[in-house]
Amino acid sequence: MSVCAGPGDAAAPRLRPRAALMARRPELLCGAAIVLGCAFLVALKVTCSRAKDVTMPAKLPVNFFSTKSPVIDLFRGQLDYADQLRQDSEIVLYFFYAPWCGQSIAAREEIEHVASRLSDQVLFVAVNCWWNQGKCRKQKHFFYFPVIHLYHRSFGPIEYKGPMSAVYIEKFVRRVMTPLLYISSRSKLLDFLSNYEPGVVGFFEFNASPQPPGYLTFFTSALHSLKKDYLGTIRFGVVTDKRVAEEISLVHSGSVYLHRHANTSLIYPKDIMNFTAENICKWALENREMLIRWLRPHGGKSLLLNNELKKGPALLIFIPYNPLAEIHPLLDEITKVALEYHKCNKSQAAEPDLQHLGDSDSPAFDSSVTDAHLKFSETFPIAKYPCCNTVVLPQWHSISRTHNVCELCVNQTLGVKPNKVHVPHCNFLEIEAALDSFYLQEHTFFQVISNTIECSNFLSFYSPFSYYTACCRTVNRHFLSFISSEKTIFQTPKVAFSSHGKKDNTQFSIPHIEDRNCFIPDLNISSTNITGLSCRTNKTLNLYLLDSNLFWIYAERLGASRSTHLKEFAAIVDLKEEVHYVLDQNQSLVGPTLENFIKNFSVLYSPLKRHLVDDPSVHFHEQHVVTEVTTNTFHKTVFLSAKNVLLLYYAQWCGFCASLNHIFIQLARLLPPDSFTVARIDVTRNDLPWEFMTDRLPTILFFPHQRKEQSVKFPEDFSVNLPNLLKFILHHSSLSPSEPCTKECLHKESVLQQGHISHLEREIQKLRSEISALHQAHDQLEAQLSEARREEQRLQQQKHTLEKQHKTLQLHSEQLQATYDQKNQELLEMAEKLHELADASENLLKENALLRILVAARGEKLQRKDEIKEPLQSEQTLSEDNDLSLSTATAISEEKRIDNIDTIETEHSSGNRTE
Repeated sequence: MSVCAGPGDAAAPRLRPRAALMARRPELLCGAAIVLGCAFLVALKVTCSRAKDVTMPAKLPVNFFSTKSPVIDLFRGQLDYADQLRQDSEIVLYFFYAPWCGQSIAAREEIEHVASRLSDQVLFVAVNCWWNQGKCRKQKHFFYFPVIHLYHRSFGPIEYKGPMSAVYIEKFVRRVMTPLLYISSRSKLLDFLSNYEPGVVGFFEFNASPQPPGYLTFFTSALHSLKKDYLGTIRFGVVTDKRVAEEISLVHSGSVYLHRHANTSLIYPKDIMNFTAENICKWALENREMLIRWLRPHGGKSLLLNNELKKGPALLIFIPYNPLAEIHPLLDEITKVALEYHKCNKSQAAEPDLQHLGDSDSPAFDSSVTDAHLKFSETFPIAKYPCCNTVVLPQWHSISRTHNVCELCVNQTLGVKPNKVHVPHCNFLEIEAALDSFYLQEHTFFQVISNTIECSNFLSFYSPFSYYTACCRTVNRHFLSFISSEKTIFQTPKVAFSSHGKKDNTQFSIPHIEDRNCFIPDLNISSTNITGLSCRTNKTLNLYLLDSNLFWIYAERLGASRSTHLKEFAAIVDLKEEVHYVLDQNQSLVGPTLENFIKNFSVLYSPLKRHLVDDPSVHFHEQHVVTEVTTNTFHKTVFLSAKNVLLLYYAQWCGFCASLNHIFIQLARLLPPDSFTVARIDVTRNDLPWEFMTDRLPTILFFPHQRKEQSVKFPEDFSVNLPNLLKFILHHSSLSPSEPCTKECLHKESVLQQGHISHLEREIQKLRSEISALHQAHDQLEAQLSEARREEQRLQQQKHTLEKQHKTLQLHSEQLQATYDQKNQELLEMAEKLHELADASENLLKENALLRILVAARGEKLQRKDEIKEPLQSEQTLSEDNDLSLSTATAISEEKRIDNIDTIETEHSSGNRTE
């Protein structure tokens, strides 16, 4: 018997051993399941995948600048074409923008203004870097807009990061155009070195070759400084005259000189550093002297002000500044104050090169010294030492009526000069070591009465190159009285002497090296009294300038008046102490005013008062139940008031504070106004003394009557509601439990509490009566509302009626208008007919006049004929009769025709009058 087996029956025996194998090895079964699952997911993904997202192409860009603008606008982002344009121009400015960027739109007008002034010297190119198909978007990856890049031939890019103002942009472009200032005379060199900004001078002789070695490197270093410091604080100048270069100790061509006002000027060390543009720029930036800095916050989130204020107390000076102006009188005064403030080493001429240049080249430079100082220099010839400090002997002779004063100097005749500049180098550590050694050996210089200078040399430490010289001389008492009469800014310890020259019991401390100015006046004393003050106090100020035309909002936050027209302001900000002081705005911002401001801050017990920022926008209303407190009214409302004061500290951004407003309004209505005041203060806009500030919002303080110094804070773990506040106020409005209370006191307290309770009961009764009155008013309002609704329905019906009448009147008006037009047309036709009749009557009148003339002429002719033919009268009787009859008939017919015409005219005229 044959059996037909299908293919499934044949495959079954083959699958059985595989299944048995999987049973013995379960990991194979898991792997197969994973593979099948992945295959199923892939198939599901392919079959059920949705269609691709449809994206809408971006709109084509349009011109950002006007076609008449001097700026070339590459609004499609053609960066390759911009590079081609740069190859043909010496100075190119790229303005990368995004069309949607508000700052780019605001800077567009400023760029056009600069381009209108410098388009003949600079090529201005604007590139749209936001168009996704442009090469600028693909090659440049800016994370902010706008971006300004400048190129000086092949050097660049030099990015400008300053304010987007036309004057500042133009100033920076001009600095890139002329990075080097040509100095041709001593007067120009003096002007260059007198500027408050650091100056780098290079000496290059162009006589030997048209391009001396190193000149291009120095030129490139000036561009490097602009690239690294967009503010351009370092100025570069070039000297070609050897005699002018010798004034600043530049002898060899290719030498570079860095001028510093308060510290030693430097010469570029070619033997240590390679003479490259990067090294020169790095050397100048590392060794520059910043006496006063410009701050230019860009307006966004930045740590610029925070980083600068962390360095120490800062004097912020706001002045209106125009970078393109040639002279700045106010800035010159501030610079002079800054130079005197940082001129620490008074015994040496801080700027001998400038004095030498002024004496030799500038006739206006005053190098004379007063007679008193000349005499003093004759008395103390030891001032010729470059680095000296005046000290006083720590002990006094019991018999001598004189006081020994010594000048401690560093002898620099030995050793190696720090550089080739004629300005000596003073090391503070060496002077301090010399001072310690001097006090250890001062007994060797003690003289009872001596009119000679006693000098001695001794080693301060083991060094074969440095010695210290101490020269002492006795000074008469009248000279010391002259010194003590000088005004100083520090209250230094005074030494009192009796008539016998003995020392009183007044404690005397050995003068520190910084206090030398208190004993002997400086030889080179200037018109100010703050010379070297930055080194004689621990409250050294950092000086900063801000353009008030751009950053006046910062001055207003510090306390400047918003209504002033002259935007000049100065404030000292001490971030560490969290205080700031404001210069009196009634005083003009000049040099002496700034000096007094700095001196008052620098003294040990400063007379300056912390400035508290007040909110000028607060308006006071007597009908408000909650009193609004500001900085100016805080003392009067809280401390001078004879009431219990509950004060809420809040801020506009505090949501929890806003939720408490209705509670404080209810509380103010409940409490008796003659005994309690409910107030609040916005601490973000009003500063208070430190003891009354808080670090948490909202905060509630209670100031009890007659015990305002014992203010109490509302507990933070209690919920702020009306019952808790009432309990808190009633509990702390009585006397403190820590004080002993007598029976009379307890009686008064109970009476006071009973008074409060009765007052609250009266207030509750008032509230109940007010609630009932409100219910009655609510019912009345409901009745009035129903009456108003009925009145509204009646008015609606009247409105519909009036609308129908309006439509009827409108139809009648249209009919009347049609009738009016018809009658008007008829009148026009009648007027035309009358005009025709008038013309016909005028013609008839003319014909009538002609006929009358003809009749008169005919009569005259007949008369003449009668006179001629009198003898023949008898013969022509028959003919004349016939003629007469004919003429008579003609005349009669004419008269009838005239009468008919007159009759017709009369009828027409009467008809016109009738119409």
